[in-house]
Amino acid sequence: MANVVVVGAQWGDEGKGKIVDWLSERADVIARFQGGHNAGHTLVIDGEVFKLAALPSGVVRGGKLSVIGNGVVLDPWHLLGEIDEIRAQGVEINPENLMIAENTPLILPIHGELDRARENQNSIAKIGTTGRGIGPAYEDKVGRRAIRVADLADTKTLELRIDRALMHHDALRRGLGMEPVDRDALLAKLQEVAPEILKYAAPVWKVLNEKRKAGKRILFEGAQGALLDIDFGTYPFVTSSNVIAGQAATGVGLGPTAIDFVLGIVKAYTTRVGEGPFPAELQDADGQRLGERGHEFGTNTGRQRRCGWFDAVLVRQTCATSGVSGIAFTKLDVLDGFETLKICVAYELDGKRLDYLPTAADEQARCTPVYEEMPGWSESTEGARSWAELPAEAIKYVRRVEELIECPVAILSTSPEREDTILVTDPFAD
Repeated sequence: MANVVVVGAQWGDEGKGKIVDWLSERADVIARFQGGHNAGHTLVIDGEVFKLAALPSGVVRGGKLSVIGNGVVLDPWHLLGEIDEIRAQGVEINPENLMIAENTPLILPIHGELDRARENQNSIAKIGTTGRGIGPAYEDKVGRRAIRVADLADTKTLELRIDRALMHHDALRRGLGMEPVDRDALLAKLQEVAPEILKYAAPVWKVLNEKRKAGKRILFEGAQGALLDIDFGTYPFVTSSNVIAGQAATGVGLGPTAIDFVLGIVKAYTTRVGEGPFPAELQDADGQRLGERGHEFGTNTGRQRRCGWFDAVLVRQTCATSGVSGIAFTKLDVLDGFETLKICVAYELDGKRLDYLPTAADEQARCTPVYEEMPGWSESTEGARSWAELPAEAIKYVRRVEELIECPVAILSTSPEREDTILVTDPFAD
């Protein structure tokens, strides 16, 4: 059976939640493979809205196994609070349908404190972090001082891990003018939360390998968009993990041969939250209109997103780095009513035309968009469930996007409702 990776192919906020939910009905396992609770997913099911951040999107579907993989950094207190909220909406969550990889690193309160202190004192160039401790938690993982889920089961091990982490953190805190960490209080907080977290702990790599051998369908779910990838994003204005599709295998403990189809989620225009370069950004009435019509505010943070025309250069680039098989094209209905649409087809940098985004940050900042114009449409595309229901100009726009990004549309989404979807290619087809 086919296994599918879902990745955002822009800066995030592409509508992954709906697409993952739409696909999860046909999957047996839904596995989160990177990121933390800084990237939210909004699902609309039978008119009810579910807002998820740490939990995989599959938890709202009965009969599915949801997995938090080792590529994730996990705030245990946030997770338990989110579980309580989703349970209050009538969703059953238990160790039978939710597993956490035993080698998943934890986000501690000290990570959030450090994150916020750095951002507040960074007068040179703010990164635009959410302040939730994601970056410092990944730093501790790479620095081999993280506390992982399995460590919660043994007090001696836990104390050793805390002492190792605090050797680093207390030195940093002194440099930032912060008080040292209360070791005993941190230990007590972890011991208190340990029983609730450990009930979900499992050797996820083993479970998923067994599921794969049994012919079960696995849906791999990422968090942020590929342009926030630590290696291939707009560095340093990126997240602290690999976001591209190759991380799906590493982030849950499966080999790369387990991936059969990569679905890139692409919004019909472009948005980003926070700092960093954005060549096609609009700071005019059109940008305001896109933001208002698209309800462009962060699910978790409430921050207003920056908006711009569709950037084919960036999406073509992310389709290449993630090996995208086909895209899910979302929010087409937001473009309804525009008399003229623009697509960024290249950049100009110091008098030269580029067909890719350069790596150097100063060059990224100096890139200006080269636009191609297309006629818009006055009819509504909202809720369309077949090509026949789309205006001719909307179809032409989609086809032109396919040509420019060198990747076909597999799924077309025309509203937040999961049924308002046009299936072109089935990612789960064998």
